[in-house]
Amino acid sequence: MQAGEVGKSAINNRTRQQQLLTITGLRAWYRAETDAVISNLQLDIGPNQIIGLVGLNGAGKSTLIHVLSGIHRQYSLERLQWKEEDASLTSPAFKRNRYTVFSEDESFEYFTFEEYVRHVFQSYGQEVRNDILDELVEGFNFQKYRSSFLGQLSMGSRRKAYLITGFALRPELLLLDEPVNGLDFESTEFLYRLMNEYRKYGSILFSSHVLESLCLTSDSIIILEAGSIRHTFLQGEMDPEHIRGVLNK
Repeated sequence: MQAGEVGKSAINNRTRQQQLLTITGLRAWYRAETDAVISNLQLDIGPNQIIGLVGLNGAGKSTLIHVLSGIHRQYSLERLQWKEEDASLTSPAFKRNRYTVFSEDESFEYFTFEEYVRHVFQSYGQEVRNDILDELVEGFNFQKYRSSFLGQLSMGSRRKAYLITGFALRPELLLLDEPVNGLDFESTEFLYRLMNEYRKYGSILFSSHVLESLCLTSDSIIILEAGSIRHTFLQGEMDPEHIRGVLNK
């Protein structure tokens, strides 16, 4: 048995007792169902767990996150369980407990940051937590953009706006697609701290091409290849050079 297979077996055994989200038999495509980008994917996410996704271009990382976020509709799914209860990607119980920060997002461009935050919290049936929001705004050095329109922000500042919103909302499942893209050094370090602290509130599934991001924050790292899980690494196995070697085989 290869190292990745050992890790995959270990994580499955460790998380089988209680799952936050279980995905069985996921397929996703763009042009035709026979041309699948994701093929028969099985995924377990336990509570209070951070899982990193890595893979070469076209491996299916962003597509997986888009499917789970409800914006990629060309998919089939054998089964989804949320907290060990049968559900679907459109079930209110699932939708109101996950939030996504996309790698590219030009939505709500005519909302100011503060208007966007209020809109999101209202949509999720929550009150804005100003003390938490203020701490996140300061940590990302975002103070001068609080009244700015999202459409006027740079890519990095807009990324901060969505990250601040997601971490303030504290959903049980936070989905992040390439979250460090466009961030400055200090904001990246602050993000790593937030991710490691997030186990107190829920779980994170995130994609990244930056191995440092994966190794510094993840409980496990999944390598996707052609839309399927090729290897899973646990803590103790997550050496950047080892992962790079598997990716380049």
